[in-house]
Amino acid sequence: MRPVWSQGGRPCQTVPVIEWVRVQAPVRVLDAGGWTDTWFARTGKVCHVAAGPGAEVFARRSYPRGAGAYDGAATVQLRVPDFADEYAFSTDAPPGRHPLLEATLCRWAPKGAHLEVRLRSEVPPGSSLGTSATVVVALLTALRALSGGGADRLDLARAAHEIETVDLCLQSGVQDQAAAAFGGANVVDIAPYPRFTVSQLRIPASTWEALGRRVVTVYLGARHYSSAMHETVIKRLAGDEDYAERLLAPLRAAAEEAASALVAGDIAAYGEAMITNTIGQMGLHPALVSEPAQDLIDLGRRHGAVGWKINGAGGDGGTVTLVGPDDPGPLLAALEHLDGVTVLALQPSSEGARVVDQG
Repeated sequence: MRPVWSQGGRPCQTVPVIEWVRVQAPVRVLDAGGWTDTWFARTGKVCHVAAGPGAEVFARRSYPRGAGAYDGAATVQLRVPDFADEYAFSTDAPPGRHPLLEATLCRWAPKGAHLEVRLRSEVPPGSSLGTSATVVVALLTALRALSGGGADRLDLARAAHEIETVDLCLQSGVQDQAAAAFGGANVVDIAPYPRFTVSQLRIPASTWEALGRRVVTVYLGARHYSSAMHETVIKRLAGDEDYAERLLAPLRAAAEEAASALVAGDIAAYGEAMITNTIGQMGLHPALVSEPAQDLIDLGRRHGAVGWKINGAGGDGGTVTLVGPDDPGPLLAALEHLDGVTVLALQPSSEGARVVDQG
């Protein structure tokens, strides 16, 4: 227990001190309207579904100089098994080995503390599922819990986005952070970037069950680098607002259609909205739908899929999510015999970032 002091200098109550936490947060799939949540779109709308398992963070705090040593930089022992990496650093001199993680720790680690932090993801890095944003949201949730604070979900998503775009000057939309923070199925309204609001959709239980059964996410076997893809599209759209708006408007419309279909419980219409969005992605730049992704879409179509979406920014590598038929068995069997791809064990997740254990 830690004393809470009154103005007179006497302890007036005690509060439990959290020494360690374990946090989980979901990724997202089927992000209709993606690309409209960016600075160059200015305004946008995205409809996505959170999916897990996503990322997990374990963080332990101690004060090696004794209780009350709350000033100065924190020291961190960081373990990132997905990259087979482990190292120690001080938050006043981050080495830049994992800039996004280090920036989060430098901004939010408790002052003067020693932290042991372990991060892992259940999906491959570079899978176009918003994994980096998910890890940051989970890490932020853990650090806030260790500091004794709660986490408003919208503030959490905004803080995570700021670390990417302000601290590190990376290209990033806003929807990935929202999915990780809120969970469930959401509509993210951007007006204007980087301001956004999140509306969680009320979906019939039967529709949620159908999504769990019919939605299949396939990793194409290679990492995707979203910032590079963003730069490619920006160069194409920059300088002509009318042209950019003609290409982005169908994506916003697809997000509206996807949200309406989910609320109505119409999986076929939901799949159609994803097809519309994928066509819109191709309009932004032909390279956003790679040849392996198109081959997977063709396989899905032959086995009864009613919709498909290249997740995230698209381009080489990453993942494709198929909205399969009511009986996805033949589709799954066909995917098992396809070389070089992996069906990910993802299920729709109604829960956002959360502390699942602490002590």
